[in-house]
Amino acid sequence: MTGGAPNSEAADGPAVYLDATFGRGGHALALLERLGPEDRLIAVDRDPEAVRAGERLADSEPRLRVRRSRFSALAEVLETEGVTEVRGVIMDLGVSSPQLDEPARGFSFRTSGPIDMRMDPEEGESAGEWLNRADEKEIAQVIRTYGEERHANRIAAAIVRARPLSDTRVLADVIRSAIPARRPVRGEKKSDEATRSFQAIRMHVNEELAEIETGIRAAFGVLQPGGRLAVISFHSLEDRTVKRVFRALARGPVLPKGLPVRAADVEPAGKIVGGPVRAGERELAANPRARSATLRVLERLH
Repeated sequence: MTGGAPNSEAADGPAVYLDATFGRGGHALALLERLGPEDRLIAVDRDPEAVRAGERLADSEPRLRVRRSRFSALAEVLETEGVTEVRGVIMDLGVSSPQLDEPARGFSFRTSGPIDMRMDPEEGESAGEWLNRADEKEIAQVIRTYGEERHANRIAAAIVRARPLSDTRVLADVIRSAIPARRPVRGEKKSDEATRSFQAIRMHVNEELAEIETGIRAAFGVLQPGGRLAVISFHSLEDRTVKRVFRALARGPVLPKGLPVRAADVEPAGKIVGGPVRAGERELAANPRARSATLRVLERLH
């Protein structure tokens, strides 16, 4: 997927870029290949394992600095680095492949592990703790809202009956048992019945949608004029949030009709660059998890 990769040779002077979701460094390494010797890359992640991986890379890469933080504190992170504005930001939302592949993190229903699901396992309440104390109505609302699951009430009731729960595979089986069987449709790619509920629980525990909106606004706020913010989302709720916030930033302030203001006072600060970009066949062959990814780009005008 492409969306206007940085080219330091075309810019005046050293630049600073921000990778707001370091993960295991895929985007950071691609950026570092394009940056000049005097440019800088600040990488951020909530996950302490990701931060440790970033620090190992930074030991041999003097242009890279890695900090542990939520999206909502991006401006504070840059301030501690003595940076007031950046030329570009990348945000890769949702759960990372290493988090899915590590059973101890509790994100996947395909392996047995603790029901954790926290991006930062040292912060806040785990998914298991929440599921074992929340009432049936609250669980159903979360699964319906964040998982868009029409059987949310049945699933919540089954979870409450099965408590206490401590294992991801057991939780997945409880969820599957609550969903009525249906006749398969020819040609339909059927996803696991636990997928939507696991997504919903994870998003709730990590306050993901609120963090996404806060993070986009914080990242846009530190962009220099002409700088770009690229956001990759992986499901409809994430993408809707990105699209809504991008549109608001590209629309400018909404003022009452007839108010005597200068045109400069109502000019939008942002411009949406192109349309949504999705992975092509070559990328999908190399990375099947990119099949649901959507890239959107927003440019700061002034």
